[in-house]
Amino acid sequence: MVEQVNQFSLDYFSLKGKSAIVTGGNTGLGQAYTVALAKSGANVFVVTHGTNWEETKSLLEDAEGKVEFHQADLADREQLKQVVPACVDAFGSVDILVNNAGTIRRNPILDYEETDWDDVMALNLDAVYLLSQAAAKVMVEQKAGKIINIASMLSFQGGKFIPPYTASKHAVAGLTKSFANELAPHGIQVNAIAPGYFATKNTEPIRSDEKRSAEILSRIPAGYWGDPSDLMGTVVYLASQASNYMNGHVLAVDGGWLAR
Repeated sequence: MVEQVNQFSLDYFSLKGKSAIVTGGNTGLGQAYTVALAKSGANVFVVTHGTNWEETKSLLEDAEGKVEFHQADLADREQLKQVVPACVDAFGSVDILVNNAGTIRRNPILDYEETDWDDVMALNLDAVYLLSQAAAKVMVEQKAGKIINIASMLSFQGGKFIPPYTASKHAVAGLTKSFANELAPHGIQVNAIAPGYFATKNTEPIRSDEKRSAEILSRIPAGYWGDPSDLMGTVVYLASQASNYMNGHVLAVDGGWLAR
């Protein structure tokens, strides 16, 4: 043990030579994950629904790792099946998977449309399961890998007006633990990040509601909405050697929200 402790250095956080997939990695929190991984040395395969990549590219000009963009609708299972093979073709491996892509639809439960339920679950849950399974098959052969799911405060709470989002994020926490149990013997760690309230496009409706925004801020001990940059260190940690003994954990980054 003394010898291992003596060997510690900041190289434990380096991702040089690793290959990562980040879904929804072109906007919001996903963009921050992409930039953090690339600047830490990883080659990043960014999966996006759209093709406007210029802003993200501009943030990556000094990145150490290479970045490729791949357009796909992850709710389409045929397109989803191409993601992992395409990353392997581009970079030779899949060492890290960040299941970030997601969607939210807001409506009172009595008026909630069945199609909205289906759309949210297809992207927030089905795609997470299927991509994790596909990536795990590659990682098992490599005898190493990191799967990082994106959970939510709604993995712990019920919320209002977003039943499928809440259900999907509870399920993501469960999938994280289930995959971790099975894949740990293969040298693969599966964990999740549960972001608190962050200033992104998804939270625009509640941030623009002065009363609701004030209620939320009053509950956050830090006193402010998180910035996507607040998650960059977290994703690098979970993707790196530094987190090798963390498995099946849902890590809240929430300004103290859950502590209240």
